[in-house]
Amino acid sequence: MKTAQITGIVPVLPTPFDREEQLDLGSLERLVRFCAISGFSAVCLPAYASEFYKLTELEREMVVGTAVDAADGEIQVIAQSNHFAGIHAATIASANEERGADIISVAVPRMFDISEEDVYKFVADVAGATSLSVLVQDFNPGGPTISPETAKRLHSDFPNFCYLKLEQPLMAPKVAEILEATDGGVQVLEGWGGMYLLEGIDAGICGAMPALGVADILQEVYGLAIGGNRDGAMDRFQAVLPYLAYSLQNMELLLQMEKRLLVRRGLIECDTVRQTTLTLDPHTDRYADYLIDRVMSLFGNANTANES
Repeated sequence: MKTAQITGIVPVLPTPFDREEQLDLGSLERLVRFCAISGFSAVCLPAYASEFYKLTELEREMVVGTAVDAADGEIQVIAQSNHFAGIHAATIASANEERGADIISVAVPRMFDISEEDVYKFVADVAGATSLSVLVQDFNPGGPTISPETAKRLHSDFPNFCYLKLEQPLMAPKVAEILEATDGGVQVLEGWGGMYLLEGIDAGICGAMPALGVADILQEVYGLAIGGNRDGAMDRFQAVLPYLAYSLQNMELLLQMEKRLLVRRGLIECDTVRQTTLTLDPHTDRYADYLIDRVMSLFGNANTANES
């Protein structure tokens, strides 16, 4: 088993498109280089915040391959290998390992209710298909996420399952329970845009996986918090919290705001979100731009295009 270590803030990269909704791989390369320079331990794609569900199989392959080449060994690439069928997710995971990914990630399919045994079988398919470390994303707004018992069983049967991304409110007790059940063998990352970052740190998370737009600020928050400066971390966190809370109301709203922000930061060329997406009404549109203006003021003169 090839092991990897991820900690701190791990940005989920968007998929840049041009105005004709075609892949902009040059902008994607720039994003990866920016993340490497910024000191993140890894990047993840193509996930929900990458619009993976709007990409063809070939486009997903191109996105992962481009990221691996751009990383050039300077930052780890977590290849999200999503499919609703375990057998196909396993095939994608194996192909992404061959493509040069450092870690495999997969989202539990939650479009219908499934049992804990079904979750076990799905993750087992993927973990058994790769020698890389496996990160499981369990976003389930309609019900409970993976139990500590299932996490323990999976890690016992597949030691390369060693990261779990949870996206739920009041998750701190579950984080502690999973760490205890697996004796620390399964590390937990907070995934709901960084909203629960500070409470998660207290419970023992190893990091968080937000979208990229304010990930470098969240990295500052994480560093301050683990360094013992809780008040300093909270002060910095409060500056981006309105942006996070507003954008996370709807996935397509998040995509719209993230890409606008990344254009403003000089990191991508175009803010195109592939159809079908959410058309913003004038009120939402204006308030989104207001929050983006507020976030931009946090960077001062340290704009990012010339650093990448």
